[in-house]
Amino acid sequence: MSITAQLRDSVRLPGGDSLVNGFAFEGRYGGARRALLRGGGRLEVWDLDRLFAGEREPVAVFGVPWAGWEHGVHSVSPDGAFAVFSGQRTVRALGVGGEVLWEYRHGCWGPELGHPHSGDEQEVCRGLEHGSCRVSDDGRLVWAHVTGDDAEYWVVLDAGDGRELARLPLDSAAAGSHHLSHPDGIHMGLSIGMGQDGILLHWARWDGERLTAWDLNETMDRILADVHPGHRGYLTVEHYGADLRLHALDGDTLATAVPEQYWDYGCGFVDADTVIASTGDAAEDPDQGGHWLLDGRSLKIRGQVTYPDGPVTGYVRPLGDGTWLTYDGKTGTLNRWSADTA
Repeated sequence: MSITAQLRDSVRLPGGDSLVNGFAFEGRYGGARRALLRGGGRLEVWDLDRLFAGEREPVAVFGVPWAGWEHGVHSVSPDGAFAVFSGQRTVRALGVGGEVLWEYRHGCWGPELGHPHSGDEQEVCRGLEHGSCRVSDDGRLVWAHVTGDDAEYWVVLDAGDGRELARLPLDSAAAGSHHLSHPDGIHMGLSIGMGQDGILLHWARWDGERLTAWDLNETMDRILADVHPGHRGYLTVEHYGADLRLHALDGDTLATAVPEQYWDYGCGFVDADTVIASTGDAAEDPDQGGHWLLDGRSLKIRGQVTYPDGPVTGYVRPLGDGTWLTYDGKTGTLNRWSADTA
């Protein structure tokens, strides 16, 4: 079955590819939906609703603290008052005026154990390894994946002063990671990529006194993709795209979708009843590649998405309101779509 997409909005947004093919998206489910775009030593915060309404300026701009550091996944507070940067040796919070609010120092993500540093905070050691951070939806906590002298850790920090409230040792050797906030405002997910060694997935909550964590890695090698807006579980993609699964929070599998080819990691909830996912590369194999709509409970495939002006390749970013985003790298255009119900 073919499902026709309807173009809802289209705007130029240079650098917007990281919004659909990366971790530059924050918000959803009642809050502002934002793109956090990096470039030229800056982190620009774009409100997507304002952008599509015609506003062509970011709502906030922060300077990246380390001139040579191009890795890490950063985060911005819900009110836009501060940003938290995941550095090579430091998690640092900056105010909108560029002032340092606090910093949390940790080990170096550089791959050579015990390698020296010059003492210059701008020094960047070789290697692509990095951690990530995420401000909680209420703006009170910062969750950060960091490395130490003997292990990697998942730490919970006070967003006001950077104090460590809790830490969880991790059995990981990360290439990179990303966080995903649960819409219940309580739970936080962490997905750690370790290259050929697989994927680790954790969920946790902090109740003000105790950190409770779920280690879901004994039987899983899966990328954390999205969370259901009505708290009905979360989506994962098998490391090499063999299947797409809907899980309960404890990790139990609720539904599975197996493609004829393989799933890319770009997928998520278009709305509470619908999932969108991508397979392969439509430019290389239009019959196998493309975007698909699935039932949000059973993951039964409803049909392949067709676009009015021909195939749209690449990843998708669902927004949870019945629409999804694609990005045209040739024109620098961000497009918002919905399923044509006429």
